[in-house]
Amino acid sequence: MSSDHKSVKGPYHNFDINLLDCEFLGRGNNGIVYLLPDGNVIKICFEHKSFEREYAILEAVNGNKYFPRLYEVGGNYMIRECVPGESLSHYIAKNGLDEELSLKIIELLKEFISLNFTKIDIRCKDIFVQPNGILKVIDPKKFYTKERSFPRHLSKGLYKLGVLDTFLQALKDNEPKFYKSWYPEIDKYIKETYES
Repeated sequence: MSSDHKSVKGPYHNFDINLLDCEFLGRGNNGIVYLLPDGNVIKICFEHKSFEREYAILEAVNGNKYFPRLYEVGGNYMIRECVPGESLSHYIAKNGLDEELSLKIIELLKEFISLNFTKIDIRCKDIFVQPNGILKVIDPKKFYTKERSFPRHLSKGLYKLGVLDTFLQALKDNEPKFYKSWYPEIDKYIKETYES
């Protein structure tokens, strides 16, 4: 992939963006995010390699309902759709996990498979539950560069929230093929991590 990102040029490339006019939304390991006056967000990235990986994922899935739309990319920034709502972790801590939400998470994981991701996993903090109940991935990481055939980080997060059994029951009842494949790995991981 070229470093100039010529494949994504949006309406911003002829304008200066003054971050003093933008609302600070947060800072993570890989970058800092501001809300632009028009309602989109700009992420300024610290580390080129992780930036390239995130860009590659968002470009490949641009327009997919589970990911924020990518509008423009420059040397160390990307402008993309703002995802309102709250992280899955915070949402479950306040509201619990029911079968309906479990099924939405399962559908998200199935989408990962249909997108040919090699990592079928995500952290709870990287899934946002929007006000309309739709899930979106806010910080895609290593979906094409890491091999993981079951949702390990997701299971760990659900276990810590005390709702892993609810998720697994929904998986067993609605997607027995995935349950049969994933449950032994999840069970082994949880036992090794928390019960040994």
